[in-house]
Amino acid sequence: MTHQDQIDAIGASLVYVRKVQVNDLPSAVQREAREGGLDELYAVHRADGEQVALVGNRHLAFTLARQNDLHPVSVH
Repeated sequence: MTHQDQIDAIGASLVYVRKVQVNDLPSAVQREAREGGLDELYAVHRADGEQVALVGNRHLAFTLARQNDLHPVSVH
């Protein structure tokens, strides 16, 4: 595998983790989050922007990504 192949493989498995305010989510998700006592959630997105997960804390978002052989990075 060439160096470029290695870079391409990492890029394909890169996901972005960002904080999401509950108020910015659909009402059904807001209700569920508030029932769980959450004011913010963390979204995991693929490089193309597709959201693949929504979880209750940053640590869980990173753990979930790594358990699925993905490389998480923070987005502010």
